[in-house]
Amino acid sequence: MLLIVLLGDIVIQVPMAALAGVMIMVSISTFDWNSLRTIHLVPKTDAIVMVVTVFAVLLTHNLAIGVFIGIILSAIFFVAKISNVQVISEQKGEKRYYSLRGELFFASVTELLNKFDYDEDVKKVEIDLSRAHVWDDSGVVAVDKIVAKFKANGIHVDVKGLNEDSTELVNKLANKLGAH
Repeated sequence: MLLIVLLGDIVIQVPMAALAGVMIMVSISTFDWNSLRTIHLVPKTDAIVMVVTVFAVLLTHNLAIGVFIGIILSAIFFVAKISNVQVISEQKGEKRYYSLRGELFFASVTELLNKFDYDEDVKKVEIDLSRAHVWDDSGVVAVDKIVAKFKANGIHVDVKGLNEDSTELVNKLANKLGAH
């Protein structure tokens, strides 16, 4: 854009074939040709993103579309990778301890809700979130649903270990979402 504004009169004198040739040479020199030899060594999701992005560019003849598809695909793979929340459960007497590890957000909460035994014969449950992070309103609602299900069965619940950012989010959204 800057070239057109400042040097517009000069740029329009360059033949289109020369500009196309320069763009082809830039794309050939920019492409990492070693990636063809090492594609079997990189994670499968990275290889899929590379191949799909290149094919999208070749099929559409539009680099922007290929890059956009690559970004979207990378985001999907990333969300799938980090959405696995681990729940470690341990019982001591009449108290059940749950320790959560991972990221609580829209992609992880459905599976999370199924990792608790709400009908267990215990009097108290402690949920430790010191190794977890609540990222969005879905995470807040999920924690609230877990607490509500235990309370509906007459089980006292203590939630502890929220980090500062998660606590701030819970406090901000609790009144608006009807949580806690």
